[in-house]
Amino acid sequence: MDIAIIDYGLSNLHSVENACQKFNLSYVITNSETDIKAAKILILPGVGAFGEAMLRLRKNKTDYYIRKFVDTGKPLIGICLGFQLLFDRSEEFGDYKGLGLIKGTVKKLPFILDSNRFVLPHLGWNKIFKQNDNWNHSLLRGVNDGDFMYFVHSYYVEPFCKDIVLSSTTYGNNNFCSSIMSENITGFQFHPEKSGQLGLSIFENLKKLI
Repeated sequence: MDIAIIDYGLSNLHSVENACQKFNLSYVITNSETDIKAAKILILPGVGAFGEAMLRLRKNKTDYYIRKFVDTGKPLIGICLGFQLLFDRSEEFGDYKGLGLIKGTVKKLPFILDSNRFVLPHLGWNKIFKQNDNWNHSLLRGVNDGDFMYFVHSYYVEPFCKDIVLSSTTYGNNNFCSSIMSENITGFQFHPEKSGQLGLSIFENLKKLI
């Protein structure tokens, strides 16, 4: 099996499935320890609230299985909420602990009072800008500096170590981290599976990685 896609009941998995199918990647949608161990790559997607997501991951010990998977050195990819869950904690509707795989905090995008253009959630197409020379050695290989990706979020990650930031994105007067790579962990605030051909090139890179 190539990929295990983590299901904890807060994810729209159809688009991720389609992307895997397009590149003939074998996959399973699961929260099983056996499936997670067997996978070559783990994808943690997600939409919804951080605290509820962590509650569901802990309920079936999926959080533990994810950490053990990362310890093997095999690749983990977090998408949108799944990206945010990789971090230490979130300020969304309180103060919640995350998976703690990446040092940093999840914070709310500031609301811009004097503009109707930049409302929350940040929804739609926006540019990602290169922040790290590792870009061409990451899953973003083949994506150009300044290309558009598709976003849906109101919170953003603030990594403790800036060296892991692959790309940033600007929304209003806010510049935030939109992707990271730290050893065998990659995370995207945008949805590559919903970002057209450029986003799908990330899954093509996954195929090459396997």
